[in-house]
Amino acid sequence: MHYLYLAVIAAVVLGVAVGILFPDFGKSLAWLGTGFVNLIKMMISPIIFCTIVLGIGSVAKAAKVGKVGLMAIGYFLVMSTFALAIGLIVGNLLHPGSGLHLDPSSIAKAQEQASKGSEGTTDFVLGIIPTSLVSSFTEGSVLQTLLVALLAGFALQKMGEAGKPILRGIEHIQKLVFRILSMIMWAAPVGAFGAIAAVVGATGWNALKSLAVVMIGFYVTCALFVAIVLGAILWLGARINIFSLLRYLAREFILIVSTSSSESALPRLIAKMEHLGVSKPVVGITVPTGYSFNLDGTAIYLTMATLFIATAQGSPLSVGEQISLLVFMIIASKGAAGVSGAGLATLAGGLQSHRPDLVGGVGFILGIDRFMSEARAVTNFAGNAVATVVIGSWTKEFDRSRAQRVLSGQDPFNETTLVDDHPAAEPEREPVKAGV
Repeated sequence: MHYLYLAVIAAVVLGVAVGILFPDFGKSLAWLGTGFVNLIKMMISPIIFCTIVLGIGSVAKAAKVGKVGLMAIGYFLVMSTFALAIGLIVGNLLHPGSGLHLDPSSIAKAQEQASKGSEGTTDFVLGIIPTSLVSSFTEGSVLQTLLVALLAGFALQKMGEAGKPILRGIEHIQKLVFRILSMIMWAAPVGAFGAIAAVVGATGWNALKSLAVVMIGFYVTCALFVAIVLGAILWLGARINIFSLLRYLAREFILIVSTSSSESALPRLIAKMEHLGVSKPVVGITVPTGYSFNLDGTAIYLTMATLFIATAQGSPLSVGEQISLLVFMIIASKGAAGVSGAGLATLAGGLQSHRPDLVGGVGFILGIDRFMSEARAVTNFAGNAVATVVIGSWTKEFDRSRAQRVLSGQDPFNETTLVDDHPAAEPEREPVKAGV
């Protein structure tokens, strides 16, 4: 993935140069970005189906433990909504993409589609129902895929033990789907080159300025969200300093930045949270569920990227459109937090379902998506770490004295085995867990 990272950077630089020096030729390369976007769109339906079905399975499993599971899910929903609102506020303040007016012909098409598509609530609801159980995968309707995934997930939940083999099968399918997605991502340099060259060739320096605004704004928003929002929650909920926790997880952050995926640090987060003093049951429930449902960075990314794409094409979204579209994106992105490239697929899927005329704009943001994916992965990871500690504290499954020793360096983490060297601390919490 390091080579891919460098290749995308080189492609963006080359695309900018071509767009500035040879604007007509740059504009003719737009099909490269379009082709890459179409490859991403090809993966939307299977990704949504697998992640939603498995996400419902993880909720059902967490709910069995009662208090911890319900508390974790409630916390995740509140934080995702809060992150969504922050992204909307910042995006509307920055107005990323303003002044670009990319592909003005799409605006007329959008208006034509909107006039044809306003057929009322009844037709909209009936349109969600697919012709057959599998037709949603072939017709490219994201809402239909989402409906089938929800039905399949709840059906498997009701099947209990009999449904576990099917869930394991879907897990294998998900691995295959994401492996295909990772293969497609190797075409990202070509797509980035074509998209950036076309945009810069058509708009010149205005495109670079707008891309810089949305990228820097996203980084600053994520940093403030972690330091202020998550910091306040961690201190009020567990009396732990956010910067001490971030320093404790420094190696995991380096791993995430190098791979652009928070999933690469999942095993280490589980081990470190147990070493920090959170009980195994809380860690076992909160961390895996959080990776599917606690998507703070992804929520901020989806809001700002959507506002950029809409504004850049001269078709800004109303407040109502923003809320309905982005709430759908948060639902559809469950389970994709740790997968590099899945945020781009979720962005395309949300636009495809609500504003098909804007899907082509995903190519505009492709060049900086790689940079933004690191920030959202780091933010997602920090959010899950904070959630685990806070929920452990709320359920009295957190050894605060041990956490102080660990964070102060008196009780270092074993980097060789990743195994907790202090099992004796576990029995201290047994009487408390018996009463939960």
